[in-house]
Amino acid sequence: MARKAGPSPIDGLIIVDKPQEWTSHDVVGKLRRIVGTRRVGHGGTLDPMATGVLVCGVGKATKLLGLIGATDKSYDATIRLGIATTTDDAEGELTSAVDAGYLLESGQQQIHEQVARLTGEIMQRPSSVSAIKVNGERAYKRVRAGEDVVLAERPVTITQFEILATRIASVDGPGGPTSAIDLDVAVTCSTGTYVRALARDLGERLGVGGHLTMLRRTRVGVFDLSSARTLEHLELELDYLPLADVCRRLFATHVVSDPEAVVFRHGGSTDLPPALPVGETIAVFAADDSVLGLAEARDGRLAPTVVWQPA
Repeated sequence: MARKAGPSPIDGLIIVDKPQEWTSHDVVGKLRRIVGTRRVGHGGTLDPMATGVLVCGVGKATKLLGLIGATDKSYDATIRLGIATTTDDAEGELTSAVDAGYLLESGQQQIHEQVARLTGEIMQRPSSVSAIKVNGERAYKRVRAGEDVVLAERPVTITQFEILATRIASVDGPGGPTSAIDLDVAVTCSTGTYVRALARDLGERLGVGGHLTMLRRTRVGVFDLSSARTLEHLELELDYLPLADVCRRLFATHVVSDPEAVVFRHGGSTDLPPALPVGETIAVFAADDSVLGLAEARDGRLAPTVVWQPA
């Protein structure tokens, strides 16, 4: 029988600057040891190759991770044109190598045109080695077992796909050295977007193949690198954003009276003040400034969606 977790020593968000070669689960495991509780989760997976903003929740704040993970995200990345891999990133095996150096001289306009076509509301086929489940099993596990997995396209929104710098890269291909093109790019996109799929698709549209060699997440919703801390820093000083502060930052707020707080804590709805926005999540506070939970307008009432019981 599983042992029930006790109260968490803290309730809030820890914004981690994830190191390379660590999985998101590795980071969660490390934070569990640092904080001293198993009630830790993350709000959006980063591949081991990637670094940057990983939003982690501790204690009661774990219930916010789904909402935070659904927000848009920003990345800095490097796309290598001319080389394709099995995973659409540098961790995969090479599948093709084409001399792409000519694109810098005669095809720069073509590169920018295809980048523009991959911006906005597009259909994207996720990488076959993604964590998307196929009949209950992660796609990457099926690929590793030798299965040929082709995932269905789905709609995503790319609000920024900007080329910051270009340069020639000499790469050892199957037939000897070949010229690839490295593009440093900035990407802002909706949740569910795969930046390595952007690299793959850009390379395919240009007829030379492509993959991702570097990925750094710079922002998740309102949380960016300025709030992120390395694991080494967090071992020495546990910087975190308290639950109440996070709620004020993310949501409109409403303070209820003591009798209404009792009702809310038991899952009951309260009066809906006319000033509160309809269709948005509301953070509900007690008169003592403690956060009680989240709510939304429903049938003219303020109905709880998340209730945090006192520790």
